[in-house]
Amino acid sequence: MEGDAISITQDIALGLWFRTEMFLRSLLRPWNAYQVGIALGLFAFAHGLDRLLGPACREWMRQREGWPKWRMRFLVMLHRRLRLIFFVALIWPTVWIMQATTWPSRSYLLTIIGELALAWLIIAIVTRLIGNTFLRALVRYAGWTWVTLIILNLTEETQTLLDSWAFEIGDSRFSLWLLVQAVVVIGGLFALARFVSTTSAARVRRNSDISPSMQVLAIKLLQAMLYGAAFFIGLRTVGVDLTGLAFLSGAIGVGLGFGLQKVVSNLVSGIIILIDKSIKPGDVISLGETFGWINSLGARYVSITTRDGREYLIPNEDLITGQVVNWSHSNDFVRLDIFFGTAYGDDPHKVRKIAVTAAGAVGRVLSDPPAVCHIVGFGDSSVDYILRFWIRDPTQGLTNIRGNVYLALWDAFQEQGISIPFPQREVRMLDHTGANG
Repeated sequence: MEGDAISITQDIALGLWFRTEMFLRSLLRPWNAYQVGIALGLFAFAHGLDRLLGPACREWMRQREGWPKWRMRFLVMLHRRLRLIFFVALIWPTVWIMQATTWPSRSYLLTIIGELALAWLIIAIVTRLIGNTFLRALVRYAGWTWVTLIILNLTEETQTLLDSWAFEIGDSRFSLWLLVQAVVVIGGLFALARFVSTTSAARVRRNSDISPSMQVLAIKLLQAMLYGAAFFIGLRTVGVDLTGLAFLSGAIGVGLGFGLQKVVSNLVSGIIILIDKSIKPGDVISLGETFGWINSLGARYVSITTRDGREYLIPNEDLITGQVVNWSHSNDFVRLDIFFGTAYGDDPHKVRKIAVTAAGAVGRVLSDPPAVCHIVGFGDSSVDYILRFWIRDPTQGLTNIRGNVYLALWDAFQEQGISIPFPQREVRMLDHTGANG
């Protein structure tokens, strides 16, 4: 098998070398040489137009305020390909004029160059619809290569060469040509699946009748089905016998199951979280010493942002097995408690009314349910109180609202003559000299 592949490679290489040599000799003919010169002149002219009109186009795009983002990205892509656009716009009228005024052989090379330029431009524009950068580059360069081979009439040799390098697993034969086909077809199907999933996800998020958790679950399931279907359809399209890979895929699955237990556990935990709706994007939760609100629910982890701007990626398994405090599970109301004390000489009835009024005057404190204040004990130097109040925006912080309520209490107590005691100790110095005398 390897000897046959090497022999085929040598034959194709010799054939390509002969054709290349014939092409280079043909350039010595005047009507071929001036076609190359015309193409180079048109390219230089297109380059000059790009340098001349490019800044004006860029300034015009900057003034397009309020345009959709996709339209601006499309304009930026066209601006980057401006030289190629000018070249295509120049070479094809030249080809048509030469075909109408002279023999076809004297515009043959210009026609090939024009077809290559137009095909490359179309592929560059179409592949811009692919969101993933790596996949877009892969499909683009593969498309450029394959179109070039078609225009130069080299597809048969290329296919024979790629198909000669192959190996077999059971009854299945895998060649480099099959791999190239699979990459191109699956890449295109993945791009289509990404486009469909993105469009469908936007529609699901706009549906207010679906809860945030179910929206995430529906989007994840839709993506899994679309990408899975794209993968298997792509393999079947290029002729891969999936039944022959059943045993191998089963063995690989068992190995991955043992090696990726934590990953699988997090995936299953993520699905459970989405189904039981215990947490959802926007909820404020506490897990251990981590306090923040949920940005997104991923397949493997949950993204939590704290008040200091840190983003924690908490594995889904920890949210299932650990004790989680969800401050906004059933509703947005959060009750906060603060403790303080006043002197025994102050009327506790008056202190309670002043505390409730002071807390209600703070901006984020709710009037319904109202704040309440209770005596919780008689301390060594003060009467101890607890002040309870409600907020509904825990994402704005808890420490700051407690601090604001304490400041309001301080100002109200100062205004009403309420004193806040603190422990005092008296130290006596004994005269040891007099005692010894």
